Amino acid sequence: MTICLITGANSGIGRAAAVDLAAKGWTVYASMRSLDKGAKLAAAADKVGVTVHPVVAEMTDRASIDAAVGQILDAEGRIDVLINNAGVGGNGVAEETPIDTFVEVMDVNLHGPLRCSQAVLPAMREQGSGCIINVTSVAGRIAAIGQSPYVASKWALEGVSEGMAQELAPHGIRVAIVEPGVVRTAIMAKNIDAPHETGAYDDAYGKLFRFYQAGLANPGLPSEVADVFFEAATTDQPKLRWTCGWGGPELTGGRPQVSDEDWVELGAMADTAAYEARFLDLFGLDITP
Repeated sequence: MTICLITGANSGIGRAAAVDLAAKGWTVYASMRSLDKGAKLAAAADKVGVTVHPVVAEMTDRASIDAAVGQILDAEGRIDVLINNAGVGGNGVAEETPIDTFVEVMDVNLHGPLRCSQAVLPAMREQGSGCIINVTSVAGRIAAIGQSPYVASKWALEGVSEGMAQELAPHGIRVAIVEPGVVRTAIMAKNIDAPHETGAYDDAYGKLFRFYQAGLANPGLPSEVADVFFEAATTDQPKLRWTCGWGGPELTGGRPQVSDEDWVELGAMADTAAYEARFLDLFGLDITP
């Protein structure tokens, strides 16, 4: 029996994954900031006849995370898979975004997974096995325009995850990075604001929101990401990076083939139609809404 802790499970990818993994026979503990937020998760689990165990864990509070992990270890004696899924968005160009916003986004998107990993790793090392799945984003591989705080946090988590993969391999612990593209989740509806102090970056924000508008016309589904979690944790041919969702393969696969000069030139293109045509040429991805 696989014992799994997934964070940020009250909505979106986390909720779908918690239910799907329980349906695959795992014992799933699903973290959220308050049990009051778990009604939709409970309803989704009941609908398919599975049990998901809610636990309280605040990603910015190590004591809260330690308590949740302790609760699971007391009940099950082990944790086999940690899925660091909880995260927040963060729109804004570098000039206009307050440093406090960078700090807040980093605290959830980078420090949260680190806190959770540090909490479960002593038990995983003792049992000589385990899998940690860190959910980043395509924005962890490309510097998505107009999303500096989010990009910074996801690039940082990518780097930490690469290091962890090497550090933990001698202990029999697998690390996997899952990089979703556009997926239909609640975070998309919440992620519609951006600082707009100078008016100098209308073009950047226009590109950002048109990109997501295009993706949301045919987004990936949270259940598809859940399937990737399962495969990443169970495959007998493990790999470090996995991608899914609208634009995922094209963006993560295409960016290494695009020169830095072409990338910067793309950002300088003011004509929307020309920009989207060039993006299609470079990445093979149609971002026209």
